[in-house]
Amino acid sequence: METLLLLTYTAICIVIFKVFKVPLNKWTVPTAALGGVIIVGVLVLVMNYNHPYSNMAREYFVTTPIVPGVSGIVTSVEIEANEIVEKGTVLFRVDPKPYEAIVRQKQALLAGTKEGVRELEQTVAAARARVVEVSANRDRSQGVFQRYESIFERGAISANELENRRQLYLADEAALERAEADFERAQIAFEAGIDGENPDVARLQAELEKARYDLERTVVRAPTSGYVSQLLLRPGMMAAALPLRPVMVFVHDEQAPMIAAFRQNSALRLRAGYEAEIVYPGIPGRVFKGKIIGVLPNMAEGQLQTSGNLIGTEAFQRIGRVPVVIEVLDDMSEFNLPTGSRAQVAVYSDHFHHVAIMRKILLRMSSWQNYLYLDH
Repeated sequence: METLLLLTYTAICIVIFKVFKVPLNKWTVPTAALGGVIIVGVLVLVMNYNHPYSNMAREYFVTTPIVPGVSGIVTSVEIEANEIVEKGTVLFRVDPKPYEAIVRQKQALLAGTKEGVRELEQTVAAARARVVEVSANRDRSQGVFQRYESIFERGAISANELENRRQLYLADEAALERAEADFERAQIAFEAGIDGENPDVARLQAELEKARYDLERTVVRAPTSGYVSQLLLRPGMMAAALPLRPVMVFVHDEQAPMIAAFRQNSALRLRAGYEAEIVYPGIPGRVFKGKIIGVLPNMAEGQLQTSGNLIGTEAFQRIGRVPVVIEVLDDMSEFNLPTGSRAQVAVYSDHFHHVAIMRKILLRMSSWQNYLYLDH
């Protein structure tokens, strides 16, 4: 662009010198040359600041590494690479036989434990009946003892007979206390645990739920709508839950945002809503419309994390650029451009908008240059 401006200015100077017959001397020629340098330099500097440009732009996409929840041999892969699938679609299956066996084992243990709980329930019922029986005996002995007391007061029986009846009553009272203690122990053994549930039953139910959950995870499903790129998983391979080692990469089917990194000098000319134009090396000769939808509030170069090391001077040497989110307004579907493609972006602010024509010409020249390359 600078060359084009200088050539244009040179042509204008030649015309002026020819038409107005300006003499060529040590005053006119240096003045014209110096004037050209100043004019071109000012225009370029004004354009750079008010209409920033970045060749560091890229479309980014979000992926999820697929790690199986359980370890096992892959029995089948249910999808094809790069084909869109809906959320919940089966991606692949892990051999479920070991986990089915664990579920059956836990079910058998739970059934046996529940049978033991039913025996405890019968023990509680027997202890309760024993309490009722002993309580009736105690009440009968108490009534007989009270009658003997009244008879003893009239002198109809001896003190020895009264004492015998009192001992029988006390024996039945003690038997009732033992029966009630046995009933309480049986009831505690039956109702102990979480919310009155038997602890062994609660533990085995939790283990059975965990076993069923592991069995469900032998079927790995798509987390969202999307596709798997570069599918290398095959039946017979080992898929391990630990250590974490993804077996495929799931690409989410969503709009890929474009992030452009601009010099910090242009930060005041980067605002949401400003017009932008995008050039892709993969689509030479074309310029696409866009706009700024946001300026990210942080730069990675300023990030700090707690560690055992102090911050050194090398951290201050990383300059960093302002990340800007660009929305492409034109329809890109016909080009089948791979996500992650590199791009060049120019932003046109509201300041000195007449100078923006220079940036537009430069961007289009850069787009046409994408036709010119050599691979050896």
